[in-house]
Amino acid sequence: MIPPVLYFLIFKYIPMANTILAFKSYNVTQGIWGSQWAGTKYFEMFFNNPAFFTLIKNTLVISFYQLAVGFPIPILLALALHEVRNARFKKTVQLITYAPYFISTVVMVSMIILFLSPRLGLVNTVTEALGLEAVNYLGKPGWFRSIYVFSDVWQTAGYSAVIYLAALAGVDPSLYEAAKVDGASRLQKIRNVDLPGIMPAAVIILILSVGNIMAIGFEKMYLLQNPLNLATSEIISTYVYKIGLLQSNYSFATAVGLFNSVINLILLLFVNAMARRVSDTSLW
Repeated sequence: MIPPVLYFLIFKYIPMANTILAFKSYNVTQGIWGSQWAGTKYFEMFFNNPAFFTLIKNTLVISFYQLAVGFPIPILLALALHEVRNARFKKTVQLITYAPYFISTVVMVSMIILFLSPRLGLVNTVTEALGLEAVNYLGKPGWFRSIYVFSDVWQTAGYSAVIYLAALAGVDPSLYEAAKVDGASRLQKIRNVDLPGIMPAAVIILILSVGNIMAIGFEKMYLLQNPLNLATSEIISTYVYKIGLLQSNYSFATAVGLFNSVINLILLLFVNAMARRVSDTSLW
């Protein structure tokens, strides 16, 4: 356990001391600890920014949309695969659904842009063949969230389902035998044996997902952005990159990042407490 402990200690915990940068007017010649104290100046700048509520709204809407769609689909996929008796078919489906996880973000975004291109994209080619007008999907703010969420589900559902398949493999076989003796149908077996068997893993994953609700993947979001869809695609992480890092305002970027982390921590503590109250499973 020493290597992973050292990794988290050196690269995760020790750097936390430098979050004091959020309360200082950073000067590169004076360094983080020698820079002048600024108090809550950068937090106030962020809270008073006209774009503050838009950024919070976009971040939360996409996060909860992703959670609502992306959380149950791997469970349904795992339950469906668990019911398959043909081993070859089962392995083929697992391979097809698992493979997209290994596609890099840049390649994934390139694929999305090519498929949804208003002129040569596959989707619009089919649409025009049906006599309908082509749509610039990535140029319409209303389409952006669905494109982001469902492409992410397609890429990660197979990988996430592996966790639930592992949990299903650990279910006591005697429970299935008892259900069979009692004359339970497939749906009854899923509801009374499979779902309780994967519930501990599902609760843990749900807690961790809610704890990262404000931390949407920056790369994919930034690469899918364009001036036409900024109304729904501009989130906290992309805003911090543009304002805080591209303009070298490191104190401001740190302040917003710290705000994000505190909100995530509060959500994590709340959901963990609720999970502990309604079930026997929680992080601690």
